[in-house]
Amino acid sequence: MHRPVVLLAKAFVFLLAFQWAGHAAAQASDYPSRPIRMIIPYAPGGPDDLIGRIVGKKLNELWGQPVVIDNRPGVGGIIAIDVTSKSVPDGYTLAVGDLGQLAIAPGLYVKLPYHPLRDLAPVAKVASFPYALAVHPGVPARTVRELIELAKSKKVPMTYGSTGTGGTTDLAMRLFSSLTGVELLQVPYKGSGPFVTALLAGEVDMAITDMAVGGPQAKAGKLRLLAAASDRRLVLAPQLPTIAEAGVEGYSIEFWGGIVAPVGTPRDIINKLSSAIDSGLKAPDVQQRFNEIGYAPVGGTPEQFVATIRADIEKYARIIKNANIKPQ
Repeated sequence: MHRPVVLLAKAFVFLLAFQWAGHAAAQASDYPSRPIRMIIPYAPGGPDDLIGRIVGKKLNELWGQPVVIDNRPGVGGIIAIDVTSKSVPDGYTLAVGDLGQLAIAPGLYVKLPYHPLRDLAPVAKVASFPYALAVHPGVPARTVRELIELAKSKKVPMTYGSTGTGGTTDLAMRLFSSLTGVELLQVPYKGSGPFVTALLAGEVDMAITDMAVGGPQAKAGKLRLLAAASDRRLVLAPQLPTIAEAGVEGYSIEFWGGIVAPVGTPRDIINKLSSAIDSGLKAPDVQQRFNEIGYAPVGGTPEQFVATIRADIEKYARIIKNANIKPQ
């Protein structure tokens, strides 16, 4: 007696699934049909802002739709990524996410409002950034070793600028402090641009700074670079030793940034975005721009970006633990 009803229900479900699949395919083929919002987790001027604007410009050139930059600084970029994770997953909200929010934050915060691999859809790793340890010219230290000795001789802790507690630049300096045994005081700002401005003004003594922002200031004599923060020397300043080479054994921080979308964004749209970004990164003007600021374009598939995030979550959880940093 109920068999016709059951068959009708199954047919209805099948029809809905067929219509949904057709709708999803149509979404991907028509995408994008309106402006895309690109959320940036820091104030204008830092590396995340730069790559967001570079990627946005390329997507606009390719598809003819504006990419609207939305700077949302705060809590080391966590606010912006949280907003992204809770946005409609239709491909019209993207964000630049970096090492700090996508790999470090899960080990640093007990109640992180999102999980990078559960609540976000990684699209593409865009670039790795060159960072260096810089001091204000008024600081009488020309090597890492001299800086360590100077800091240890002070009765009041020397200060460093950062993008906020738990941000990448903060953790980079905390790791430096932990490995060297020097006491340092954090002064947080709403982005790399603002804390470099503070460093130029002598409001703070030092910082781990992006070379795209700090490099030109160092050439002008307004900052002094002491060492590269990564495990290899910088293309922009090959004369600088790495912090590890300068005597801080085990120190290495590799900074990167990429594009993420809310989880649930149709896979066809993710693939379309990833392919467009990968192609854009190979364009001569983008290659030239990245070379000028010392960034290394990466690209690749969403799966490769997922693998990077997963590996770095594990890596930086160990760093946080070894540095005796208690999750907040």
